[in-house]
Amino acid sequence: MSDLDEIFLKLRKTAQRLALLTAQEKKCSLFAVADAVEAEAEKIIAANALDLKNAKENGMSDSLLERLMLDKKRVDSIVSSIRDIAKLRDPLGEIVAGWKTDGGLEIRQVRVPLGVVAIIYESRPNVTADAFCLAFKSSNAILLRGSSSAIHSNRAITEAIKNGLKNAGKDLSFDWLSDSLELCEPQKNHSDVDEILNARGKIDCVLPRGGASLIKHVVENAKIPVIETGAGVCHLFVDESADLEQAAKIAENAKIQRPGACNAIECILIHEKIAQNFLPILEKTLSSRVELHCDEESFEILKNCSNSQKIVKATKEDFGKEFLDLVCAVKIVSSLDEAILYINEHSTKHSESICTQSRANAREFQARIDSACVYVNASTRFTDGGEFGFGAEVGISTQKLHARGPMGINALTTTKFLIDGDGQTR
Repeated sequence: MSDLDEIFLKLRKTAQRLALLTAQEKKCSLFAVADAVEAEAEKIIAANALDLKNAKENGMSDSLLERLMLDKKRVDSIVSSIRDIAKLRDPLGEIVAGWKTDGGLEIRQVRVPLGVVAIIYESRPNVTADAFCLAFKSSNAILLRGSSSAIHSNRAITEAIKNGLKNAGKDLSFDWLSDSLELCEPQKNHSDVDEILNARGKIDCVLPRGGASLIKHVVENAKIPVIETGAGVCHLFVDESADLEQAAKIAENAKIQRPGACNAIECILIHEKIAQNFLPILEKTLSSRVELHCDEESFEILKNCSNSQKIVKATKEDFGKEFLDLVCAVKIVSSLDEAILYINEHSTKHSESICTQSRANAREFQARIDSACVYVNASTRFTDGGEFGFGAEVGISTQKLHARGPMGINALTTTKFLIDGDGQTR
C-alpha cells in the first residue's frame, strides 16, 4: 500500500465520522480553527515570505506573485472567511423534495456530503483554508494538493488548521478531527497527481484550480469524477447605449484590481457606433497601466489620440487568451449579436459583462451568453464565493453538471433518497 493509499483510507474513515457531526460541533470546530490561524499569523507570513523569495528567483511574474503573497491583511481576511463559513446554515439533512406515492411510500430527497474530496491547485495559499473550511462545514474529508511554489505557506496554514481542530477535539471529546484534512506534498514528476486522479472508489471527486494546462491535465487524465473549475477568459462588451464613463471605470476595475485573478477581464469588445468616443476615455482611464492589444480598427483610432507605447496591434492568438497580467485585448464589433457570438466562441464560460442602458439588450445578453456568471453594468471581479455570500469558494465551476459558478458548501454536497414504508412489496 502506498503512502497516498493510506491517506485515502484514513480520509474515507474520517468522512464517515464527519457525517455524524452536528451543526453546532462543526461551528465550534471552525471557530477554533479561525483562532489558531489568527494566533499563527506571523508564522504563516514568514513561511510565505520564503515562497515569495523562491518564486522571484524562479522568475514568477508580478501578477502571479501577487496571487501568492500573504500579508497581515490577507491572513486577517482568511480568518474572517473561516468565521463567516462557521456561521453559515448547515446544508446537511436539508429536504430538497418530499412526497408520498400512491402505494403509501414516503420519499424524501435529502442533502448529504460528497465524502472525500481532492483539490489540486496552484499558487494561491488562501485556497488551503477556504477549501478545507467549506469541505468541513459540509462534512467532507479533503485532500489538498497545492503547488511547490506555495509549499511553505500551505504547510504553515495546514499546521494551524490541524492545531485548531485538535483544540476543538479536546473540548468535544473527538481526537480524530484533524484527520479530516491531509496535505499532499508535491512530487517533481507529478506521480502524486496521477495517483490521485486514478483513485477510483477512494476519492469521490477532484477539483482542479489553476491555469489552463493544469485543468486540461486533470480533465483528460482523471478516472474519478471531476468538477471543472475553468480558466478565466472573461469579456466586457461596451454596448452602443452604454454610459461611457461608467464603462471605463468598470473596465479599469475588472482588469486592474487583480489582473492575475481568473475573474479579471481579458478582452474588451466595443460597439462600432461609440468606438471613436469610448476608446480615448478607456485609454485615459487605464493611464498606460494596461498594454492594449488592439484589432486593426481600434488600433487606428488609438494611435491618433495617444502616444502610449502600451498600444500594440493584436495577433490572432490574443483573442481567447488568458493573459493573467496587465494586458487586455480590444476588439470593435458591429452589433450586440456579433459580440454575443464572439464571446460564446472565445470565452471559457466563466464570467462576462455588458455595459448598456438598454434593458432589452441587457436581457438578451444575459439570456444568450453561455457562461456561469453574466453581469449587466458591473465588474466581473464579483465572481467570487465571498462576494456571493458563500463565505469563500472551492473554485468557480465552468461546467454545467452538478455545480456552476462560485462553489460554496452546497456544491460539496449531493443528495440521496430516504424511503419509509409499512410493509410494501412490489
